[in-house]
Amino acid sequence: MSERVTYKRLLRQFAAIGPYLREDLCEEGRYRFDCLSVCVSAKPAPDKREFWGWWLVLEQADHSFSYHYQTGFYNADGEWIDKALPKKHQAEVERTLQHFYKLISGKLTQLECTLSPAKQVTAELSVTAA
Repeated sequence: MSERVTYKRLLRQFAAIGPYLREDLCEEGRYRFDCLSVCVSAKPAPDKREFWGWWLVLEQADHSFSYHYQTGFYNADGEWIDKALPKKHQAEVERTLQHFYKLISGKLTQLECTLSPAKQVTAELSVTAA
């Protein structure tokens, strides 16, 4: 196995996946991602819009990564709130999460790293590249 992948290299690799990485919230060994899957209303100014979506934290231990995520509401203040998704938006939020999981697991495989659910992720919440 290759040497430990550096923080800066991981940030570059994760940023290349798409607009998911929240670099300002990352630190070495801990990476944050999110996705604004469904816009609640296009009426407010773009910086005041609210969304349904997900956020995910990836934690690193050498070549192993574990993840945990939550779905919820992104408010006009730019904060995520753990809130149940409306039924009509569940499929789209799930689709974007599955898509991201395929991208991040593929990227980590290329880097010779493993990805698995964190201990707090229950069987119902674990994501797979199905």
